[in-house]
Amino acid sequence: MRGGLLAAAGAAALIAGGAADAQTLRDALSETYRTNPTIMAQRAQLRSLDESVAIARAGNRPQVSATAGVNQDLTRTGGGNGRNLSAGIDVSYPLFNGGRVRNQIGAANERVAAGRAALRATEGDVFTAAVGAYMDVIRDRSIVDLNRNQVKVLETNLQATRDRFEVGDLTRTDVAQSEARLALARSSLSTAEGRLQSSEETYRRVIGASPADLAPPPTLPALPKTADEAVEIAIANNPDIASITAQIRAAGRDVAVARSGRLPTVSAIGSGRETNYLGTAARQFGSPLAPENTVSSGVGVQARIPIYQGGLIGAEVRQAQAIESQLLERGVETERLIVANTRAAFATWQAAQQAIQSNEVAVAANTLALEGVRAEQTVGTRNVLDVLNAEQELLNSQVALVTARRDAYVAGFNLLNAMGEAEAKDLNLDGGPLYDPLPHYQRAVRRTSDWSDDPAPRPVATRTYGPPNTPVTPPRQ
Repeated sequence: MRGGLLAAAGAAALIAGGAADAQTLRDALSETYRTNPTIMAQRAQLRSLDESVAIARAGNRPQVSATAGVNQDLTRTGGGNGRNLSAGIDVSYPLFNGGRVRNQIGAANERVAAGRAALRATEGDVFTAAVGAYMDVIRDRSIVDLNRNQVKVLETNLQATRDRFEVGDLTRTDVAQSEARLALARSSLSTAEGRLQSSEETYRRVIGASPADLAPPPTLPALPKTADEAVEIAIANNPDIASITAQIRAAGRDVAVARSGRLPTVSAIGSGRETNYLGTAARQFGSPLAPENTVSSGVGVQARIPIYQGGLIGAEVRQAQAIESQLLERGVETERLIVANTRAAFATWQAAQQAIQSNEVAVAANTLALEGVRAEQTVGTRNVLDVLNAEQELLNSQVALVTARRDAYVAGFNLLNAMGEAEAKDLNLDGGPLYDPLPHYQRAVRRTSDWSDDPAPRPVATRTYGPPNTPVTPPRQ
């Protein structure tokens, strides 16, 4: 199943009679993957989590600072006024911090894992929305075509009815019934056209471009035969569960970080100072032999042993434990949600499959019934209203069939998403390699410079207003 979900999209379009240059679902999802702002924002969020690991690792590195100053004495008892220029450097290196930094690094890495799972979940959700938008456009275009055809048929019927009324074969009532049914059909067409425009705008919002001619979607892979089987797959693969599980592990690390505040810290320190008295040493120290420059340096080990901190550490530990408890409950909530969504998607998919079968039978039966009613009208055993009703019933069944096919496909894709099998790696997308978060993570954790910035960020997602690729101007502060 993995890597092959959309591989046969082009072939399916040709088999279904679609144009060779029609846009496929695979094309639409590839465009979504490259330009959707929700996916782009989630990638940026993951990159920020990568930097949190670098921030935590900085706690295990030396800290170096320099000082410089110029001082001028204004009053001095027992000696002349003086001035001096001083400069110094201080170095400290942590030797022991109670496990704080180690657990901070562990928590940051767990949050990176949670962020990667959240990116997978975002991909699946956006792809599901894109599939829904794609299928909505196909459905609504089909419904518009059906309603347009119905209007044409009713216009022909009305003209025939008027002609027969003119020769006295039908009554004014028959003409009025035909006129009323045509007016209702035109109203339905207007409603369907409005719904189609809304679906096309949703398509443009999610996928980033207006829909062209859309090819029929490829066949979905084999789905589980039972809801229980689908739930088992979802519990094992769903990225939302993986994300909350990693967040729970990170919260456990946070508790250890808070507890480290009760333990001593030990640091190695070194310092160096140089002072130049700017020609005033003799006046300041009362001796012509006083040196104009003095240099001092030193090294040592400094320990900080907490004894009482006003209850701060206990509160921080309890706070971290409460957050861990919150996430544990959210883990159960997420599991419940995944189970419910999976079962609901499975039930919806099964119901839509059954609806397709029933509506196919209904379309075939209503087509035959309409032919029979028209034939019976010619011999006088049926009236105009019977024909109008038969035409409407056929239209209703055709619309129901188109809707059921859309619902079945979207429900099937929803089921794949709930099972964690609707991500980019599962869809065999075109348009270049898949996004790999590992290179940025490796680069982030290896950086040690305080001056290593990235270029100023610019939007990657395409806009749907104004000229293409026009940058979004931030508001004035």
